[in-house]
Amino acid sequence: MKRSSQDSSSRNIPEDRKLYVVDSINDLNKLNLCPAGSQQLFPLEEKLQDVSTDSGNGSHSLFLVGLIIVLIISLALVSFVIFLIVQTGNKMEDVSRRLAAEGKDIDDLKKINSIIVKRLNQLDSEQN
Repeated sequence: MKRSSQDSSSRNIPEDRKLYVVDSINDLNKLNLCPAGSQQLFPLEEKLQDVSTDSGNGSHSLFLVGLIIVLIISLALVSFVIFLIVQTGNKMEDVSRRLAAEGKDIDDLKKINSIIVKRLNQLDSEQN
C-alpha cells in the first residue's frame, strides 16, 4: 500500500477508501438503517466540480435575471412618478385658473358692495 507522491498531492480519494465507503453503505442497507435512495455514490471530486461549474453559471444567470427585474421595476416606478408629476401640474393649472376666476368674482363683488354702500349713503342723506 505505497502511495505515490502524485496520489498524495492530488485530490483523488484512494481506491481502498472508496471501497470501504461502499462496503459500509452496503452493510447499512443490509441492516435497513439506510434508505434505499442512498445507494448511488459519486466521487467527491465530481460533486465538487459539478457544484463549482454550475454555481458559477447559475449565479451569473441569477444575477442577470435579478438585474433585469430591478431595471423593470425601476422603469415602472419612474413612469409612475412622471405620470404623477404631469397630473399634479394639470391640477395646479386648474387651481390657478379657479383662483384667477374667483379673484375676478371677488373684485366684482367689491364693486357691487361699494355701489350699494354709496346708494345707501345717498338714501340716508336724502332722508335726513
